[in-house]
Amino acid sequence: MRMLALLLALGATVAMADQLPAPAGAEVYLIAPKNGATVKSPVTVVFGLKNAGIAPAGIKFDNTGHHHLLVDADLPADLTQPLPANEHVRHFGKGQTETTLDLPPGKHTLQLVFADLAHVPFTPNVASKKITITVQP
Repeated sequence: MRMLALLLALGATVAMADQLPAPAGAEVYLIAPKNGATVKSPVTVVFGLKNAGIAPAGIKFDNTGHHHLLVDADLPADLTQPLPANEHVRHFGKGQTETTLDLPPGKHTLQLVFADLAHVPFTPNVASKKITITVQP
């Protein structure tokens, strides 16, 4: 049992060691839509970034990363692992800085997360404020 605990602790240390430091002063934010906006689908979402650059996934350049958009989701509990790719976590690994979403009518939340070449969030985490929008029928 002790050996298992030791191996798990070592594995956690290795996973955390792989997490890259955030570019100094990096910030991500949503340019559009604005928090509280009422919009029609499809929704154009424009990403903002300060004090860092954009590079495609898999490409290592200092002080760069790429965007991930959380749609109707909270930040994952474990930010030391690559972000999953699914309908709630959209990857923009080609270096995109905007997207168009087809969202059903109703309230939705959006949040940006900036991650490294391997889709792992930086440490400290670089994420926007979560916003809420309403999509009209």
